[in-house]
Amino acid sequence: MDVSLTLWVLTILGLGILIGADFFIGRKPHDVSMKEAGIWTVVWIVLAALFGLGLLFFGHGQASQEFFAGFITEKSLSVDNLFVFVLIMAKFAVPTQLQQRVLLVGVLIALVLRAIFIAAGAAIITNFSWVFYIFGAFLIYTAWKLIQEARKDEEDEEFEENRLLKSIEKKFGVADRYHGTKLFIRNNGKRILTPLMVVMLAIGTTDVLFALDSIPAIFGLTQDPYIVFTANAFALMGLRQLYFLIGGLLEKLVHLSYGLSVILGFIGIKLVLHALHESGLHVPQISIPVSLGVICGVLVITTITSLIASKKQAAAEAAAEPESIDASS
Repeated sequence: MDVSLTLWVLTILGLGILIGADFFIGRKPHDVSMKEAGIWTVVWIVLAALFGLGLLFFGHGQASQEFFAGFITEKSLSVDNLFVFVLIMAKFAVPTQLQQRVLLVGVLIALVLRAIFIAAGAAIITNFSWVFYIFGAFLIYTAWKLIQEARKDEEDEEFEENRLLKSIEKKFGVADRYHGTKLFIRNNGKRILTPLMVVMLAIGTTDVLFALDSIPAIFGLTQDPYIVFTANAFALMGLRQLYFLIGGLLEKLVHLSYGLSVILGFIGIKLVLHALHESGLHVPQISIPVSLGVICGVLVITTITSLIASKKQAAAEAAAEPESIDASS
């Protein structure tokens, strides 16, 4: 898809206006209700759908299909981020009324860092087609690793700060408590960070680790930087509301990691086949409609099996409670 500089500028400007409106409406710290989270979740999904349809009418069908495949993939992979966001919020004991601000700024930091990743990825792909082999192999490895992690007992899982975050805290110092929405305060004449600033940086920089698999994954569906960026932007900007909407449901998505591993493995194979085709070998290639169908199908099946498994587990625990009470009496 041939994208002019003007369209790039208008797109970034439009996203900036939407983000600014979101920030302005929720500028006052408050506890986010399910109704508010639900409305904004629908708003961002509708906006993404309208953008995809706009590509269909003003661009071409291929671009629209690639956007929707990329958006759904990034959205499903970003849901996995929410597990880590929950750990970060608990680690830093973020007050509920400040969590909305933390996620908004944290996601903005993540979006900027991802834009850098996307630009670098696009440049590498343009000059070195063999990088598809590396991307494909990495995604297949990541898929296998996800399955291994899903089998582990993660009840005692805790968030560990990365080296960059630790070095920032050491250099600037951190206040011992939250100071409303302030990011910096002065302590004995020295300017130090507040815990709010630290947790924002934690959200933003931790997302980079997720970008290591999500960016190659979407490049496996489209090599158009414009579609890669917009799909990431819409997926990330709706993540904040999704956190409040399905926060309580995350524990029920017990098979999510398996579903994501299938998706990453599938795209990894697609990338390897594409690399072989670029090398001149006559191998079958997986089309975008097929990719979109597989991704949606895996997510639907994963959600259904997760809810069934969670329901059975809850029933088993409920049945075991009377027995434990009788044994103790």
